[in-house]
Amino acid sequence: MMIQIGEKILKASLVDNSSTKALKEKLQNGPITIEMEDYASMEKVGDLGFHLPTNDQSITTEACDLILYLGHMFVIYYRPNTWNFTQLGQIQGISKSELMEILGQGNVTVTLSLDEEN
Repeated sequence: MMIQIGEKILKASLVDNSSTKALKEKLQNGPITIEMEDYASMEKVGDLGFHLPTNDQSITTEACDLILYLGHMFVIYYRPNTWNFTQLGQIQGISKSELMEILGQGNVTVTLSLDEEN
């Protein structure tokens, strides 16, 4: 999956579960744009506008983790947190500091799309 934040396009690997399968099906109809805001100085979170199946388990997140919360909230973590979440995947090829720089302060617009491999 590809994630566009501003001018930056990042690649994410997805885990294999019913949540990511449903997300890929949605993305086959075109990109999904999400308005995301900071929460608790550890994540950017935004409403997908639809629900996906959940596969919640106790997870301690790391920077670059992609999480589904409550079945409809898309989350990009930049600091650790432990809770019951559905893991979607992880952004590849960047460090925590690079991710924090790309996400910046305040709200961001993020666009999800399928890459050529999907």
